[in-house]
Amino acid sequence: MDIPAIETFLCVAKKQSFSLTAETLYLSQPAISKRIASLESELNYQLFDRIKKKIILTEAGRLFLPRAQKIIDEVQSGKNALAEMGGIVAGELAMLTSHHIGLHHLPPVLKQYVYEYPQVNLKLDFMNSEAACLAVENAEIELAVTTLPNNPATCLKLVKIWSDPMTICINNYHPILENKHLEKNASIDFTAHDLKELTQFPVILPEKGTYTRELLDEYFSKFSLELNVKLSNNYLETIKMMVSVGLGWSVLPQTLVDDSLIAINTPSLSANRSLGIITHKKRSLSPAAQKMIDLITQYR
Repeated sequence: MDIPAIETFLCVAKKQSFSLTAETLYLSQPAISKRIASLESELNYQLFDRIKKKIILTEAGRLFLPRAQKIIDEVQSGKNALAEMGGIVAGELAMLTSHHIGLHHLPPVLKQYVYEYPQVNLKLDFMNSEAACLAVENAEIELAVTTLPNNPATCLKLVKIWSDPMTICINNYHPILENKHLEKNASIDFTAHDLKELTQFPVILPEKGTYTRELLDEYFSKFSLELNVKLSNNYLETIKMMVSVGLGWSVLPQTLVDDSLIAINTPSLSANRSLGIITHKKRSLSPAAQKMIDLITQYR
């Protein structure tokens, strides 16, 4: 059975698109169609229904999917074993991370990893933490470095690497500064009353269902405060930009606070994210993945 065809099948099943699969695998769309047609001919079953622009797994495709993934996992495991026998860290490492971690925590790790293990084909994809966590849970990916879930599935192994304290932020010309006659500086103190007044102004937060939003909703519920959520966005750097231009206030990692923002110190604020490594307890890690984990923990 053709391994590249099986890999293509898995990619189409994930992307639900021949064109996106072609982009991902750096192949033409006719080449993707040819691989799938060849696999369907060999199996004597149609694997996908093509309804208008939608690509949907058939019943045969759904049955074949976990077995196809197992075939690819076994092939990769064999490659890893041979590389390990030769004392070489090689092969492919598919890894997921969030944009915030990828921008602010991983660059020195990745730089050292690429230097020390040049024979590893590192495939790094950026994805929101919730989707990355689910990909590890479903054994679609070997390793993720994201915001750790508040209530993880029992099959997941979490290793906290970084603590990511959050702080309320406003821009330098927020109306509440005039109301309270506060001077503009890097950090100001708010009482519980001040915090209640701030919640009357528009706030920009990550979307509901994200780990960060769950953390913030839990925090504000302690004060019985209702938030005037004006905008939602899952990219913290984008939220920072919107706060800096005056579209609302937000709660951001302290690492993002600069001269364009004012950090607010509030009573009992303990919004603190945990960032780290997520793997599957029942999945054996490749040498390439283990070396990445070892390196990340050095930057703890």
